[in-house]
Amino acid sequence: MFYRENGQFKTSYRSDQQIFPILQDRIFILLLIAVAVLVVPFTVSNYFLSGILIPFLILSLAALGLNVLVGYCGQISLGTGAFMAVGAYAAWNFGVRIPELPLIVQILLGGFFAMLVGVIFGIPSLRIRGLYLAVATLAAQFFVDWAFLRIPFFTNHSTSGSVSVPALDFFGLPVQTPVQKYLFVLMIVIVFGLLVKNLVRGAIGREWMAIRDMDVAASVIGIRPMYAKLTAFAVSSFVVGVAGALWGYIHLGSWEPLAFDLNRSFQLLFMVIIGGLGSIAGSFFGAAFIVLVPILLTRIPDMLGIPLAVDTIDHIQHMVFGALIVFFLIVEPHGLAKLWSIAREKLRIWPFPH
Repeated sequence: MFYRENGQFKTSYRSDQQIFPILQDRIFILLLIAVAVLVVPFTVSNYFLSGILIPFLILSLAALGLNVLVGYCGQISLGTGAFMAVGAYAAWNFGVRIPELPLIVQILLGGFFAMLVGVIFGIPSLRIRGLYLAVATLAAQFFVDWAFLRIPFFTNHSTSGSVSVPALDFFGLPVQTPVQKYLFVLMIVIVFGLLVKNLVRGAIGREWMAIRDMDVAASVIGIRPMYAKLTAFAVSSFVVGVAGALWGYIHLGSWEPLAFDLNRSFQLLFMVIIGGLGSIAGSFFGAAFIVLVPILLTRIPDMLGIPLAVDTIDHIQHMVFGALIVFFLIVEPHGLAKLWSIAREKLRIWPFPH
């Protein structure tokens, strides 16, 4: 009754091709952004901002970048953590060596160099696919881990291999408190979310999906596989590199190469699979699942009054978390975004049966 497009007529191509063609969707998204900007910073604790919301937003951005490659173009990647590391270390090196650079420029330069590395390691996708491509991107993970551990230039000759960022500011505005960091990250996530949404709706996005569905047929109808695959690697790596710079600058503050190890790559891949391949909303759902479920599993024994050792809670958390992942993949292999889509379709015809 409340979620129908009856009477919402489109009188121009521009109105027909809106990102959110249904009025209710536009209102919901605007309200969600308004609450995130105007309500959340003043109503939640600093722990909730620093420990939950900021990691959720940054991991959502990284999952969004990976979804471009895996979900929309069908190119499997196990090197996402490496591209995050390149973005973080490249941004940090520019900040250390050219302190006059604005913060946003440092972060974008980190994304640019991650894009270059992603294109280089995406070249094998022109000849191989599937598990073979996964192994090729896995090589990127091992190579980047080795480079940042063994080449002193990347860490400015730090003896411990760890690096730290100075006090941050955005064109004179400080980015130091949890509220300031949250709003800064939120702004970047909103901008990149809209950019990626427009890309996947455009000509390049249709080329990616054609390559994903059947690359031979796509090449027959005139789509260039080399262009489509490498642009997918470029866009994906750029977004992931920006997320890596944010992860290092905003969330961690100081880090070492192990912060972007293979576990990070698997974590992001799980986000995309659980959230939904080929879905912008699925990237956010998957990140929420990965971030919130371990926290809930840690707090449940305390809520029930069951005294457990820390290592026991950790083992139980891993077992339950793995079981939940398997459960979701069996019940809904298309991810949480599919469940959201089904709920929306039910709302559109409610209260009538179907």
